[in-house]
Order: sequence, then structure tokens, then C-alpha cells
Amino acid sequence: MMQLPARYDHVGSFLRPKYLLEARAQKAKGEITPAQLRKVEDQAITEIVKFQEDLGLKGITDGEFRRTYFHIDFLEQLGGVKTDVPVTIRKPDGTEELAPPVIRVIDKVRHAKDIQRADFEYLKSQVSAGRTPKVTIPSPTMLHFRGGRAGISKEAYPELEPAFYDDVAKAYGDELRSLYDAGCRYVQMDDTNLAYLCDDKMREAARQRGDDPNELPHRYAKFINKVVAQKPQGMLLAMHLCRGNFKSTHAAAGNYEPVAEALLKEMDIDAYFMEYDDARSGDFRPLRYLPKGKTVVLGLVTTKFGQLEDKDELKRRIDEAAKYAPMEQLALSPQCGFSSTVHGNLIAVDDQRNKLRLVVETAREMWGAD
Repeated sequence: MMQLPARYDHVGSFLRPKYLLEARAQKAKGEITPAQLRKVEDQAITEIVKFQEDLGLKGITDGEFRRTYFHIDFLEQLGGVKTDVPVTIRKPDGTEELAPPVIRVIDKVRHAKDIQRADFEYLKSQVSAGRTPKVTIPSPTMLHFRGGRAGISKEAYPELEPAFYDDVAKAYGDELRSLYDAGCRYVQMDDTNLAYLCDDKMREAARQRGDDPNELPHRYAKFINKVVAQKPQGMLLAMHLCRGNFKSTHAAAGNYEPVAEALLKEMDIDAYFMEYDDARSGDFRPLRYLPKGKTVVLGLVTTKFGQLEDKDELKRRIDEAAKYAPMEQLALSPQCGFSSTVHGNLIAVDDQRNKLRLVVETAREMWGAD
């Protein structure tokens, strides 16, 4: 098992600067070219890399600054996949909700081209020695969970086992090898689906689609392991469990217990970023399934709201988690990214900085120097 760069980390996305949002709007209107937008993105990424390094972070991302959505921008570049851009729904109480995007498999899934390589190469060129550039990609389970069997072409896949899972794993393996060849050694897969299977409403929705919510976590563990089997040796593969993060809202709640054994014990992942920022996530007992050699990164600091957590309370919660998993197998991070979509969470840039500084300081005090 590979080890994380430090006892403190972050999930990956950051608030987009205003000038980048303006450039994206110009590109959408045809006022600037894709190449001109990329130059603006390059500038913003150079700045967010410095922001992370100045805070002392060791795992460095590009802030997902080239993406609109954390998942669609990647998945739609796989051969055989079609995505429909999600729409924002205004609910009767005046709040907004992002309707889940429709992701459909319309043909055999394949790695049609390098997806993240050029983006990684630019990130790597900006990262200082002693830091580790990290690439975030959506979990392959997203090609199944959102639509279930109905979202996958019966012409391409009359049966899902084993062809669909094998093809997706091969496509992901090709992407991981492409990134490895470019020098990438740290990849994080963002997975909403296992966290959603902790939520009674989501479990019922899975039943309505014809899936067994008790069986799905084990099937997904086998699915992820097919990807892990293709991972180049020397690459750290982590997974972030997300319950929804659009504009500071969440989509699911529930204790990790229904998925914990499949997630921690059966899945061959090096590290897990698990949301634990409020009561929605339940207690730390599910961590008892964590085997030796793996790390759980406790997402105790929320990215949804600006109020800063109390350091002593964070330490108390880390100690509580350590009753179920060894302290040397734990680390600390924010619960999610600050901007899973281009829209960003309802939080200020200064809050973003203060939250990350708190994570770094608390982890150093709990576990010692880097």
C-alpha cells in the first residue's frame, strides 16, 4: 500500500477566481477561443498552486479549474458515454437543487483518448520539489449507479457481467497508465455512490431501479478492484466519499455502516477521504473495518460554511476516531472540495484559506512534523 504525502490533505477543488469565471462566460459566447481560455486557466492554476504551497500542503491539485462539473467533464470523454448537462431546479422553499445529470452508456466503453494528461503535465510544471501533484477523477461506479441497468445500452451490453465492468476498468486503466507515463503518482477517485448507499432514500431509489442496495457495495468493491488491478505499480490510488456538495448543499446522509465492510475491507484502495463534518455522517464505528496498510483521511472541517471549527474539538474527534482505527492510519482534511462544480460553495476565499491552515496546523500538532 502507498502512503499519502502528509497527514493533512484536501479533496481537490477550489473556488474559481472571478476573472476565470468571466473568461469561461466569454468562451461560451464565442468571444474568445478555447486556446485563449486555456491561457487564463493556466494563470489561475499557477496562482492556486502557490496558494496551496504557501499553506504548506503537500498534495497539490489544479483546483479543478478546467472543469465545469467534477464528473461530467471527464466521463463524457470516454468512448461510448454520453452525458446530458444537469439543470438547476428551484424548490418551493426557494432553495436550489442540482438535478442529477443523466449519464448514459450508449456503446462499448473505451479509452478513446488521453483525458487528463495535458492538464496534469501543466500542473506538474508548476509544482515545487517536495510536493506531489494530485489528479482527481470521478469514480467508475458513476457509470452505473445514476442510471442503473436502464442507463446502459442493452445492444452494447446485453449482460453487465463481466463485459461492462471489464471494459470500464480497462478504460480507466488506460487513463491511469497515460497519467503514470506523464509522471503522475497520486490519483483520487471521487465517488458519490457508496456514500449515497448509506442514505435510506437513495437505497430505496436503487431498489426501484432494480438493484439490491445491500449487494451493490460489494459489487462496486469488485468493480473498483478491477481498476486497481490495472493501476501502475508506484501510483497511490485514493477515493473520496461524497454526499453531495453543490453550492453548499448535500444530497445524502447516513452512517457509513451499510457500506463500511465493502468499502474498507474488500476494496484494494490505498486511502479513503471520508466526510465527517457533521451529524449526517454518523459515528466512527465503521472505521473498525480498516485493515492494516490503508489510511482514512477524516473530513472533519466543512467546506460548506465559513465558520471556522474549534481546533480542540477537531483533536477530540480525531481521538474518538482513533478508538476504532489506529492513529497512525488516520489523517485530516476538509470534508469535500470547495467547488465541486464551477459555481462554488457559499464560502469566501479567506474562509477557504483559514480552513486549510487549520487542517495543516491541527494535523501537525496531532501527528508531529511532516
